[in-house]
Amino acid sequence: MIRVLLADDHPLFVAGLRAVLDAEPGLEVAAVAVTGEDAVRLAAEHRPDVAVLDVSMPGGDGIAVTARLRAAGLPCRVLILTMYDDDENVVAALRAGAHGYALKGSGGEEIVAAVRAVARGEAVFGAGVAARLLAHFARAAAVAPFPQLTEREHEVLGLVARGLGNAAIGQRLGLSAKTVRNHVSNILAKLHVADRAAAIVRAREAGLGGS
Repeated sequence: MIRVLLADDHPLFVAGLRAVLDAEPGLEVAAVAVTGEDAVRLAAEHRPDVAVLDVSMPGGDGIAVTARLRAAGLPCRVLILTMYDDDENVVAALRAGAHGYALKGSGGEEIVAAVRAVARGEAVFGAGVAARLLAHFARAAAVAPFPQLTEREHEVLGLVARGLGNAAIGQRLGLSAKTVRNHVSNILAKLHVADRAAAIVRAREAGLGGS
């Protein structure tokens, strides 16, 4: 029996997916979480074989939760199931330790197959995604710190660590001040720090912010 943890804050989607998985022989939904914190707690409590996580959730997104599950040494494998198909989230998910990345627009049979494949220890990514990942990691000589961050968030954090304000960061990266503020807020949440100063300390300790 493959025991599954679902973590998503969209109740209608979760209800439908749970019905699909529970109807499959050999699959059982062991627990459902609606926040990232719930997902970590329930994974530790129920020890599922597979955690199916949304990227966007309150209390810690699916990528941050993936990193926390790995850091805690929990044995469950992670399948990210999301609406976002951009390269940054895919790469960040893989860095964090996800074993698969699927889109919510996939059919029920595809999602079931992905869950079974991840449970078997296989990596589940579309052919196009796999090609982009290979190209990306071929260019990367080392794994960047803070794997829960997207590439853009890494860029923003590096500039924050150099003491740049939001306006200067926006000018450097071609982003609006509002977009930079959103990135900084996401960074603080993912690093579990209270403010910008604490994020700078974490970043500099990790070697970011050098001239």
